[in-house]
Amino acid sequence: MARHRIFGTAISKVYPMYVQKAERKNRTKAEVVRIICWLTGYDPVGLQK
Repeated sequence: MARHRIFGTAISKVYPMYVQKAERKNRTKAEVVRIICWLTGYDPVGLQK
């Protein structure tokens, strides 16, 4: 079975798109950071790197 391409995609590629989508839905960048950190296990400093 082939792996889905999202599993091979770097967070750095999708992060800006998540922020844009969240802002369109009246959410904040901080909310996106909190959720991505929760999902990935990164801390906010690690996410920025």
